[in-house]
Amino acid sequence: MTEKRETRRRAEIEKQIDENLRRVYEQETANDIPDRFVALLQQLRDQDK
Repeated sequence: MTEKRETRRRAEIEKQIDENLRRVYEQETANDIPDRFVALLQQLRDQDK
């Protein structure tokens, strides 16, 4: 493979990785936080007071 072709291939792979990570992040942030986790966070906040 030529150097230019290899560079282009790596750029395409990095772009795919970026898109996949972004997709996973968006899916996870779209999910609701479970009530139990929210309650645990509140307990920690109350302890700090």
